[in-house]
Amino acid sequence: MKQIKNLIAFCAGVSLLVSSCSSSKDISYFQDLTPGKENVLPLLTPIKLQPDDKITIIVSTSDARLNSLYNLPVAETRLNNFDSTGKSTATYSGNITPYIIDSHGDINFPVLGKLHIAGMNREEVAEYIRRELISRDLAKNPIVTVDYLNLSVSVMGEVTNPGLYNFDSDNFTILEALSAAGDLTIYGKRNNVRVLREDNGMQKVYEVDLNSGDKITQSPVYYLKQNDVIYVEPNSTKARMSTPNGNSVLTPTFWISIASFATTIAVLIVK
Repeated sequence: MKQIKNLIAFCAGVSLLVSSCSSSKDISYFQDLTPGKENVLPLLTPIKLQPDDKITIIVSTSDARLNSLYNLPVAETRLNNFDSTGKSTATYSGNITPYIIDSHGDINFPVLGKLHIAGMNREEVAEYIRRELISRDLAKNPIVTVDYLNLSVSVMGEVTNPGLYNFDSDNFTILEALSAAGDLTIYGKRNNVRVLREDNGMQKVYEVDLNSGDKITQSPVYYLKQNDVIYVEPNSTKARMSTPNGNSVLTPTFWISIASFATTIAVLIVK
């Protein structure tokens, strides 16, 4: 009888142990953060424009004629709508025509001609155009606004909704990108999220540990750049599931089932 009780205790212990292993601490984010703790964020480096980037440039002056001269026309898109009777009605949506940076890093700007802007951030582009207009006596006190149009990052691997995600600000973070992708699945490795970034014709690979708030904010890829690729690697459980027959003997579920079955048998024997 004593041996049977020991068997029951052992089986229950195995079941609890395996269950706790299946909900590993590696699943939790920011484990080193506590209430009141302060983290210093990395210095924000504005995004530098590259060939194939699309931007909008708007010049505002007190002269409406100059505004129409320096600004590209608004492209209207026809949208067909149907009312409750099935009758078609057309509406139009206006979008500012973008500038596309060519392979040499240039754009053709009205009156000013070809301007080399690759390697500049949007504030530098705005100031560059403003100075050119003033120095050539083409406008007085113009206001120049530059916005991004097609910046995006790819999120791949063990996330809920992998895909391409657009952004239009300099301070778009890896946490925002993963949130946009629906967060990591339960099978995603939190301590080894990889970010692939192109830099001067070379591709660099960075690792981000989401388990540590300190390591996240200290990472050089905390703020993302255009064309970054985020890859979430599957953990060992998902890797085993992808093998033939799922290697079910090695999964926590298998051992929990065995422990539960053994406990049931032991209870029946006692009865």
